[in-house]
Amino acid sequence: QVQLVESGGGLVQSGGSLRLSCAASGFTFNSKAMSWYRQALGKERELVASISNGGGTLNYADSVKGRFTISRDNAKNTLYLQMNSLKLDDTALYFCAKGRSWHASVGMDYWGKGTLVTVSS
Repeated sequence: QVQLVESGGGLVQSGGSLRLSCAASGFTFNSKAMSWYRQALGKERELVASISNGGGTLNYADSVKGRFTISRDNAKNTLYLQMNSLKLDDTALYFCAKGRSWHASVGMDYWGKGTLVTVSS
């Protein structure tokens, strides 16, 4: 069965950095696109970043461009999100998601349980 387990969240001051990881299992990781989503309290879930199966195609939400970097290590079945220059508005539960196909445009079909990122002033 598909399993996505996020880690790396925590409390960080504004302007700081965190690196999230997502350990994937139960499917052929290098054949699927992956994404990071987030959901802040009282808000809808939003796409943060996505990456194609081989890492050649990246997409970012405008709100995180230039600050966040998505990457993957297909040998380790792991997805990453490097978050720099964190802002208060980045506070949210962050989820990784598995793509239906090699490109993220086809959509996601599994989500992890999330890891909480809290940015303080």
